[in-house]
Amino acid sequence: MTNRAARVESWLDERADEMARLLERLVAVDSENPPGRALGRCARVLHEAMDGLGLSPEIIGVPDPSGRLDEPCVVRGTAGGGDPLVYFHGHFDVVPAQSRDQFTPLRRDGRIVGRGTADMKGGIVAMLYGAAAARELGLLGTGRIVVHLVCDEETGSVAGAGHLRDAGLVDPAALAMITAEPSGGAVWNAARGALSLRVEVRGREAHVGQADRGVNAFLRMLHVARPLERHAAEMAGRHTAFPMNAEDARGSMIVVGGLSGSGASFNVVPGSAFFTVDGRYNPEEDLGAELGRLTRLVEDAAREIDAEVSVRVTQSQPPAATPRDHPAAVALGRVVGEVHGAPARFETCPGILETRWYAQLGIPAFGHGPGLLEVSHGPGEYVDEAAVRRCAAVHALYAADMLP
Repeated sequence: MTNRAARVESWLDERADEMARLLERLVAVDSENPPGRALGRCARVLHEAMDGLGLSPEIIGVPDPSGRLDEPCVVRGTAGGGDPLVYFHGHFDVVPAQSRDQFTPLRRDGRIVGRGTADMKGGIVAMLYGAAAARELGLLGTGRIVVHLVCDEETGSVAGAGHLRDAGLVDPAALAMITAEPSGGAVWNAARGALSLRVEVRGREAHVGQADRGVNAFLRMLHVARPLERHAAEMAGRHTAFPMNAEDARGSMIVVGGLSGSGASFNVVPGSAFFTVDGRYNPEEDLGAELGRLTRLVEDAAREIDAEVSVRVTQSQPPAATPRDHPAAVALGRVVGEVHGAPARFETCPGILETRWYAQLGIPAFGHGPGLLEVSHGPGEYVDEAAVRRCAAVHALYAADMLP
């Protein structure tokens, strides 16, 4: 470890209990999304913490196209001054808990257990203290860190990150963006895109005693879905050239029929049926072309049996990637190695990341966080306190290296 890394880690170690207490406060706010509750309350906890760290916070109310979020907002803060900037980005909504006990944080054996510890309230604490350390220790030169914390990552980011982009609150001239999502200490320099569809199939209802007069939409749905499952197997065999965790599949992943349903009653020929298609696509894939392929498969299968169908897009989020040899990626790899004492692991996130909102503007964007993806969203979700502090050190030193 270099002297500057030791200096940053010493600053963070002195505040270990303070960091843990903030994480416990955040976990205790049940900001579940869906339905999107307690978002304003969580934002106010963050505002108070950021104010105490000298990060000049503000809470920005945002429109909610869904109409269901509780006080939708973005919390924005700044460390340092000047035009050159690096973004720290995160989200404070969490997936629904398996038990209400998960909102009573438990601190033991160097870990904090509770909903959102890994994804990604532990990462938020790392980013805030990383930004504060960089400012306090004079590492920012003539540049600044801008912190963005959004409220709806778990349901597509349209209100939070989408508002930041649409309102011109993301500067395309930024030198880099980093989010402390649960990468387990790896650097996620790429992430998959998402495409989700709802396919509706129509038939004609009839009483079971006159079933011959009906048209069974359920059976038609089965016929329409079969070629999509064959397509899913084909896509799973198209491997990405970007690095992946050894335990993650290298092909694009598609689930056919994650949700499905039909009919009005057990004794009525179903007059309508539906199923979903949900895919996570490698960075090399073109989502527009993929939508065209999926639509053609549905329509061709429907034509074979003279079925009436419709296809509705329910989610379309592009993949994002920054090459490993990009100067911003090289700098991050160097800093991770400096803090961890081992070469950085570059991997592709198997899901989607909010790096996409920044990458679309030409900003090199990365994920690097303390949590583990395999425990995120689960009943035993936790984060290691030491990993949170290491992540904070990486964020502080990365800003120092990127800002002139």
